[in-house]
Amino acid sequence: MSSSSDILQYPQDRITSIEAERGVSPFLIDTYNRQHNYLRISLTERCNLRCFYCMPSEGIELSPPEHLLSDDEIIRLATLFVQSGVTKIRLTGGEPTVRKGIVEIVGRLNELRQYGLQSIGMTTNGIALHRKLPALIENGLTHLNISLDTLDPFKFEIMTRRMGHDAVLRSLHTALASPELQSVKLNAVVVKGLNDHEAVDFVEMTKESRLSVRFIEFMPFTGNKWDKAKMVPSSELLARIQTRYPELRKGSDELNDTARSYIIPGHLGSFGFISSMSDHFCGSCNRLRLTADGQIKVCLFDAKEISLRDQMRSGASDDALLSTVGLAVKGKKEKHAGMEDIDVVTNRPMILIGGVHRPAPARSLQRSPRFRSLPMLPAVPVPPKAVRCFRTSSDSDTASPAPRLTHIDDSGRASMVDVGRKEPTRRTATASGRIVIPKIAYQLVTGGRVEDDTHRPSSIPRGHQSPTDAEAASFRKAQEKARSKGDVLTVAQLAGIMGCKRTAELIPLCHPLQLSHIAVTLHPEIDCTRTVSDAPREAVADFAEDTRSDIGLGQSSEGLIYSIVCRATVSCEGKTGVEMEALTAVSVGLLTVWDMLKAVAGKEMIIQDILVEQKAGGRNGSFVRSPP
Repeated sequence: MSSSSDILQYPQDRITSIEAERGVSPFLIDTYNRQHNYLRISLTERCNLRCFYCMPSEGIELSPPEHLLSDDEIIRLATLFVQSGVTKIRLTGGEPTVRKGIVEIVGRLNELRQYGLQSIGMTTNGIALHRKLPALIENGLTHLNISLDTLDPFKFEIMTRRMGHDAVLRSLHTALASPELQSVKLNAVVVKGLNDHEAVDFVEMTKESRLSVRFIEFMPFTGNKWDKAKMVPSSELLARIQTRYPELRKGSDELNDTARSYIIPGHLGSFGFISSMSDHFCGSCNRLRLTADGQIKVCLFDAKEISLRDQMRSGASDDALLSTVGLAVKGKKEKHAGMEDIDVVTNRPMILIGGVHRPAPARSLQRSPRFRSLPMLPAVPVPPKAVRCFRTSSDSDTASPAPRLTHIDDSGRASMVDVGRKEPTRRTATASGRIVIPKIAYQLVTGGRVEDDTHRPSSIPRGHQSPTDAEAASFRKAQEKARSKGDVLTVAQLAGIMGCKRTAELIPLCHPLQLSHIAVTLHPEIDCTRTVSDAPREAVADFAEDTRSDIGLGQSSEGLIYSIVCRATVSCEGKTGVEMEALTAVSVGLLTVWDMLKAVAGKEMIIQDILVEQKAGGRNGSFVRSPP
């Protein structure tokens, strides 16, 4: 015999069943008959990483807190969408785990299952996930995507401009050990010359775990300096993986799935490709996006947005909000523009899929400190009083006292220079330097043809004009090792920028500055007028002897010097100059080139001519170094 509670529950269960069978509201069907049952909700604009493909190098300006949706507003809109046919909600950012109260938000979303919601997912960088994940799962989280672009901790720091590789792996392992999660996926954005050679290593992770690895094509967004040459088409990446795993086969793709999936016999997991650029999936797109400031966005690459937040705060009813949603959905295009025509001017940068895109003060990227421990914390402002230890003097300053070391006090001890009484002014400095490299290394860097891989490497004694097969094989192996590290100039550029920002950590008596702009460039150069300078006589003699071989090391038989020139320009509004930052950027950039080419030319390279080319600002004015 049924209890009274069972009798009362039956009508509610029946209503829920009818609602679930009702399908998608006409307001969520576009003019191409695509039904949108998937809503991505951005919870915040903030992030505890600074990935270069997502965050513009000059930073972004965050919206005032009152412009962002409150918890109640998020739940109201989510309820409206679910009642209209949305069955899947994914929480994004910024980084969603930095949103205060995220565990409670997931719990409130879980209550929408009575209206037909089937899954709650989240995309995260994993930095702050480890301790929160059990509570998130308990409150209803069912699907998890973790972003990790490299398995190399050093390269992780280059790509994200932060530390935290171990924290991401810890979160990934915790997720894979949580049977309550229906799926765990790992997203990796692939950039040519940077991490594309790691594809096979990522695929190998699927052997022992039920992990789905998804390779995402590098996509253009405002401020990320997208270049078609840096994009690796999914077809090319698949061909590389198939060389290692010829037995792989196509997996079954779910309806509306963005990824083309593949499986390898014997592997517990799978891998796939999200080919937004080379093979878009617009025809089956079922996604809508709600930004952190309450804008509905029907396509990731479409700049058009309509504010639901403003209507809610003006007292709009649910019916009025749904009509606005329908208007936005009906305006969705059949497909986004081609990869070279996507709007990267008025569209938001990727980080601000959760915020309003406004021109950012150049200082904004420098707001957060360097993260030294895990888990990472949200960014905090750098104290405005920043003093420095470097001072320049003018020969014409007759009032100056006798020359003295500015970092030594009257007792001869190391001392910080006090610039507290100075007024902040606009400061800029440009420094440059070069690394002289062998011809073979130059060809590897520039992508030129290597004329003959069997030429004698410097490790073969002089007089051995015909190397053995073993020696030639050893040299080819060294070349492949150099190539495997990625795009030399791109990695060196990123390293130079990171080194610039860490000048105060590397030079003991320097204090951190709020840098407003860092520009590091590296370009190959061939010159017949230069000589290998400032090197020990013995090294120069060895260098000249080696360059007579057909490998074309440095100053070749044609009298050409092959080199890479690094130049850095740094700016700030401060009380002292930024010459040290510019010099550090150049030094680190050139050292990175050395490290990446040492397998091919470790004995022949020479770093030279590191100097300040010009500076501007400060009490002593500007100077420009005369050309040699």
